[in-house]
Amino acid sequence: MPDRQSTFAPLRHETYRNMWLASLASNLGGLIQAVGAAWIMTALTTSENLVALVQASTALPIMLFSVVSGALADSVDRRKVMLTAQFLMLTASVLLTIFASAGWLTPWLLLAFTFIIGSGTALHNPSWQASVGDIVPRADLPEAVSLNSAGFNITRSVGPALGGVIVATAGAATAFAINALSYFSLIYVLLRWKPDYPKNPLPRETLGSAISAGLRYVAMSPNLEKVMIRGFLFGVSAGSVLSLLPIVARDILQGGPLTYGIMFGAFGVGGIAGAFLNVRIRERLKSEQIVRASFTGFALSAAIIGTSTSTVITFLALVLAGMCWVITLSLLNTVVQLSTPRWVVGRALSLYQTMTFGGIAAGSWLWGYWAETVSPSNALVASSLLMLFGAAIGLRLPMPDFRTLNLDPLNRFVEPALGLEIQPRSGPVVIQVDYEIHDEDLTEFLSLMAERRRIRIRDGARNWALMRDLQFPEIWTETYHVPTWVEYVRHNQRRTQADAETTDRILALHRGDKLRVHRMIERQTIPATLDDVFHQPHIDHH
Repeated sequence: MPDRQSTFAPLRHETYRNMWLASLASNLGGLIQAVGAAWIMTALTTSENLVALVQASTALPIMLFSVVSGALADSVDRRKVMLTAQFLMLTASVLLTIFASAGWLTPWLLLAFTFIIGSGTALHNPSWQASVGDIVPRADLPEAVSLNSAGFNITRSVGPALGGVIVATAGAATAFAINALSYFSLIYVLLRWKPDYPKNPLPRETLGSAISAGLRYVAMSPNLEKVMIRGFLFGVSAGSVLSLLPIVARDILQGGPLTYGIMFGAFGVGGIAGAFLNVRIRERLKSEQIVRASFTGFALSAAIIGTSTSTVITFLALVLAGMCWVITLSLLNTVVQLSTPRWVVGRALSLYQTMTFGGIAAGSWLWGYWAETVSPSNALVASSLLMLFGAAIGLRLPMPDFRTLNLDPLNRFVEPALGLEIQPRSGPVVIQVDYEIHDEDLTEFLSLMAERRRIRIRDGARNWALMRDLQFPEIWTETYHVPTWVEYVRHNQRRTQADAETTDRILALHRGDKLRVHRMIERQTIPATLDDVFHQPHIDHH
């Protein structure tokens, strides 16, 4: 089998291998902490809703802050962003350990600490996931994403059970202390990593501009919109299992923290299987078939978990759920990465995480409330029905085929020499492009220009319009605005190889000589003083 099809191919790259191994240790500590937090909440309160909110408090910050984190991942040194996130989580974990040891924890204090740890995760994840494409070649990217999932689920298969033993024998405070220690391995690797980011001669985008560009790019990318919708539906419905699992272990299975840890571990075992089956599955099935099957499999698992009182049957159902969870989320993540150029990949990933983890947070609250007002079993069965709806929606919004896109920079743009001296921040800049189109080509031309409009707006253009000359009807003029000259240059540098087909087909329809492009700076004329308004010279219009 060629290396590019091997699940382990990314481990050939030393930086990725070191990051992956350090992440194993960090993830193991995080899962031990998660068991301690979930179980200590059952000791602090009898409210099913508050127990479910432990899961929500970790997912909610990812929904709230990932967009900002994604903008930082695309505009700031990703290594520094990840180090900041690690130190934030380390501080929160140390404080959580102190409060738990001293007996100062209340349900809301516990939620506050888990929220801060979730905020660190929200800051870390877009930079880490965007960095994978910097560390491994594009051919190894799907396998690297699967290996990330596999690594997490290797720890998930043993971490919760280990966490259950630690909580049962040494208490939750010890679990929190182990998590605090686990951050040091990843901090050490990040401090040693010296990434070689490509030099960009353009000034860095402001945070607000970077966020707007990311939102605009996703809004004008139909393939990404489909991923976001499916990610949200999966998060809302599948979040029921993890958020209600402590209640399942305590009330339905009549177990303790060790039972909860074993059940959580079963989910991880399924995740490992799903991660290593990913390559084979992608070779045989289309993306939509994989996602639809995973939604259906998870729906079956949730229904069984909600109705079974057998530890063995619930264990097997959780293995299936973990497999479907990893197959779905790793595929969605891969589609986002391979459908997005490098300049905006952090923002696209952050928006995907916002939708998915926003769904998990909303689902955790929804199913926790449902479990408290009706019953946990009823909530899990209801979530399985919503999961089936998520599978069915693929009939109208099928997943895209991500293998055909070449999103490398097009690199055709050469900044023109200007006759007028301007500054990079000068603007607004108005662009007009004249085309000479024969009548027999109009249908194809207008169809291509609709795609050109989407590409232009996606890459930062504003006020796009297409106009036809009334005196010379074969002349069509495309016009759009950009705020400044530097934004015009940035707009053209964002063009990808995948966009070239549309450009080339439009140029082939142009019947004139060399394409004429007008680049103009907009200027407003206003009276110098109020006096000028009342003393304008008389103009005879007759």
